[in-house]
Amino acid sequence: MNNEASADRREKTIVRASITAVLANIVLAAFKAAVGFISNSIAVTLDAVNNLSDALSSVITIIGTKLAGRKPDKKHPLGHGRAEYLSAMVVAALVLYAGVTSLVESVKKIISPEAADYSAVSLIIIASAVIVKLALGLYVRSVGKKVNSGALTASGSDALFDSIISLSVLVSAVIFLIFGISLEAYVGVVISLFIIKSGFEMLKETIDEIIGTRVDSDLSNAIKNTIAEDGDVRGVYDLILNNYGPDRYIGSVHVAVDDTMRADEIDAMTRRINQAVYEQFGIIMTGIGIYSVNTGDDEAAKMRSEVTRRVMSKEGVIQTHGFFADTANKTLTFDVIIDFDAPGGREQVYSDICREISELYPDYTIRITLDTDITD
Repeated sequence: MNNEASADRREKTIVRASITAVLANIVLAAFKAAVGFISNSIAVTLDAVNNLSDALSSVITIIGTKLAGRKPDKKHPLGHGRAEYLSAMVVAALVLYAGVTSLVESVKKIISPEAADYSAVSLIIIASAVIVKLALGLYVRSVGKKVNSGALTASGSDALFDSIISLSVLVSAVIFLIFGISLEAYVGVVISLFIIKSGFEMLKETIDEIIGTRVDSDLSNAIKNTIAEDGDVRGVYDLILNNYGPDRYIGSVHVAVDDTMRADEIDAMTRRINQAVYEQFGIIMTGIGIYSVNTGDDEAAKMRSEVTRRVMSKEGVIQTHGFFADTANKTLTFDVIIDFDAPGGREQVYSDICREISELYPDYTIRITLDTDITD
C-alpha cells in the first residue's frame, strides 16, 4: 500500500511540474514569437519555436507518466512503467525535429540575410526570458531527479540550456545595436546544432534504458547489504534487477548458506529476505537461488583455497563464488565473473580456467559457470 501511495505521489509530482513547464513555455513562446516577428529576428523566432517544442515535450511527459501509472492487467501483468521510456523517445524525436528545422531556416537566412530591428521592449522581454528559463530549468530538473523521471530531468536540463540560448540571442542583439554586426543567422545555426545534440543525447539515454544498463552501484550494494544482514546468509551474489520503468524492479539473487541447513530453514530465510527487500526498496525478489557452503570438510576447504588462488590470479577475473566440492561423489562447482575487457576475451579466460582446474583435479567432474558482471 505504501509503495502504491508513493507511486501515486510521484505521478502527481511529475504532472504538476510538467504543467508548470507547459504554461511557462507557452507564455515565453508567445512573447518571443511576437518579438521575432516585429524585429525580423530569426534567432528570436527559432528560440520561440524551441519553447513550443519544450511545451509539447512536457505534454508528452504527462501522457507518458499517466500511461505508465496504469495498474497491471492481464495483458501487462508487470505494469506499464516502460511507457515512460517511450514518451521520452518521442520527446527526443521532437527535439531533433525542432533542431533540424531550425538549422535549415538559419542556413537560409545566412544565404539571404535580412537585418533585424530591435527595440528596448524586445531586449527586456528576451532578458526576462533568460531569467524565467533558468528558474524553470532548475525547478523541473530538481523535481525530475527527486522522483527519478528521465523525461522530466531531460526537460529541466533542456530548459537550462535554453536559458543559455536566449542569453546568446540577447548578446547578439546587443552586438548588433552597438556595432551594427548582424550575427542573427549564425547564432541560429549554433542554437540549432545544440538542440540537435541535446536530442541525440536524450534519445541515446532512453535507448540505453530500454536495452538495459548496469544497476546503480549504490542501489545494488544497499540491497546486498540488506540481504547479508540475515543471520543465515554467508554471501550475496548474482543480483539481477529487471527494470519495468523508473524505480520499478523485479529481482533475483543467489545467497550462500551452510550445507547443513534444512529445507524448512531455507524457506523461512528466503521469505525473510523477500520481505526485507520489498519493505526497504519496493522490489519484488522473484527468485532466490542457493549456493551451498562446505562445512566440516577439511579437504573441501583446501580445494576451495587452492581454486580461489588460481582463478583470481588470472588477469581479467573479477570474482569467484558459489564454490562447493562433493568429495564423496567427486564433483566440484563454482562460478566465475570475468571482465568484459579481459585480455584475449572472456571466453578465452574461461577456457583457460576450465582446463587448469580440470588438470588440477582430474578425478573430479568440474562444473564452472561463467557469470556476467552486471552491477557496478
